[in-house]
Amino acid sequence: MALTVIVIAYIFLQKYTAFDVFIDHIGKWPVIVYTVFILSEVIFGIIPPELFMIWSTKSGAFEWYGLNVSLLAVISYSAGVLGYFIGTHLQNVGIFRNIFKRYIKRYQNTLNRYGGFLIFVAAITPLPFSAICMLVGATGYNFYKFLLIATTRLLRFAAYSFVIYQANI
Repeated sequence: MALTVIVIAYIFLQKYTAFDVFIDHIGKWPVIVYTVFILSEVIFGIIPPELFMIWSTKSGAFEWYGLNVSLLAVISYSAGVLGYFIGTHLQNVGIFRNIFKRYIKRYQNTLNRYGGFLIFVAAITPLPFSAICMLVGATGYNFYKFLLIATTRLLRFAAYSFVIYQANI
């Protein structure tokens, strides 16, 4: 549903505004765009990755759209893995230790049991993927299971980028 809203908004913006001029303007600095994407993905996924896929259709760093989206997907997956490791270490930091004991500790068994489903849902939906990765990392979810389930994030990028590419034609 979120993808549908983004695609419709994109088509509307393309048709009735100077959106393409804006995309061309920011396309002159792909390093900055990728840096913003990295920061967004590491810090709870604030900006939807679909916006960066839209940017990639017009002015990505590479001529081939698939390469741009592949880079975005790898960045997003890597940000999730980094989020997992941040989560594993947050429970040892003073202020977060209290939050962990007070709020998360009582759900630790449930999160370990259903964490895979939560990772899967966050990977394929607009839920903040990195934040979920931090949460399951903080609860000690099995790292290898995490890596395997988190690969569904790559499937999301493949499917969403295909729809965005088709909407752009």
